[in-house]
Amino acid sequence: MLDAVETSRDQAGPAPRRQSVAVSVGGVVIGGGHPVVVQSMTNTDTADIDATVAQVSALARSGSEIVRITVDRDEAAAAVPRIRDRLERIGVNVPLIGDFHYIGHKLLADHPACAEALAKYRINPGNVGFKGKRDTQFSQIIDIALKHDKPVRIGVNWGSLDQELLTRLMDDNAASDAPLSAAAVMREAIIQSGLLSAERAEELGMGRDKIILSAKVSQVQDLIAVYADLARRCDYALHLGLTEAGMGSKGIVASAASMGILLQQGIGDTIRVSLTPEPGGDRTREVQVAQELLQTMGFRAFIPIVAACPGCGRTTSTVFQELARDIQESIRVSMPQWREKYPGVEALNVAVMGCIVNGPGESKHADIGISLPGTGEVPAAPVFIDGKKVATLRGEGIADAFKEMVADYIETRFGPGASARRSAS
Repeated sequence: MLDAVETSRDQAGPAPRRQSVAVSVGGVVIGGGHPVVVQSMTNTDTADIDATVAQVSALARSGSEIVRITVDRDEAAAAVPRIRDRLERIGVNVPLIGDFHYIGHKLLADHPACAEALAKYRINPGNVGFKGKRDTQFSQIIDIALKHDKPVRIGVNWGSLDQELLTRLMDDNAASDAPLSAAAVMREAIIQSGLLSAERAEELGMGRDKIILSAKVSQVQDLIAVYADLARRCDYALHLGLTEAGMGSKGIVASAASMGILLQQGIGDTIRVSLTPEPGGDRTREVQVAQELLQTMGFRAFIPIVAACPGCGRTTSTVFQELARDIQESIRVSMPQWREKYPGVEALNVAVMGCIVNGPGESKHADIGISLPGTGEVPAAPVFIDGKKVATLRGEGIADAFKEMVADYIETRFGPGASARRSAS
């Protein structure tokens, strides 16, 4: 029994990644064991080229590896090649995904330059066509994707679910000797909609390495159940997302709770956090949250982590909070340049602690950390680098002095010649 317990203790971490077929989207590989990809979506009118270029650029520079744009009418489709060209001229080469509903077949056929400029097409099987037109219009999109050698995401959403399929499954369930709940039938309809559409795409000649599936709902437990079942029934690459997650902390918590569980189970090849921005809010927030989710779970490293204590009665001063905020903001602003100048800097850990209880210990565990004095403590702040105390800061300039030490540490560890210095030591 003890051996089993010890083995369990030694295996902290996620389940092995589900084996999925790799799909290349404009050079970004999704699935097949590759790192989970962060993506986002604009909320601009795509026909407004200036606004769309600005927002795509902001999303890409904040770390979105794929950006989806709405293509809902002729003006939007005509704008796509110009958007692609403008982005490339300013050095933004992020793949663009076209989000199509209702008339995607027509827009792609009428605007071949749009079809070529996009890196992937999103198809919603719930509104690609109705009754007799469904198969024809779906087939048209697949044919165009094959012609331009583009992958597709078959994106099912329970808000626009195929009603014919749902009605048929509900009727079959009602006639069953052991009927399921309406919610269970709904989940099965979502899964079948995606799988049947993918099967049809394959029949039309599309390879499994060109198909990504998503099955989005807005309730956490439903999302977990749908994706767990879908993952067992196919090996397509899976796009995770909680649709209509909501605003602020509610949307963040719901997205992290649902996708965090699935990722821990080894499910998910790309994610999008569908936050509703606050009025006038920053659209890039959804990218930041997605990155933080993956980084805090240990799947990827995007930006140096700043650990800081939450504060208590020992920390009536706000100095440590202000310093942690300033360093975090400085890191985020600097990262676009640091990625080029300091390879590996995203794995850096910084600690800014507020009192003597946990401060020194946490600071020792970080690459570089400071333990600021709490209420009634000696006004001195020990600094630790790579687990060793290297200095004690005092006076009014503690914050500025520590910022300089962080900058020096980054230059020494990650800057030009860092590898040679490590080898020499």
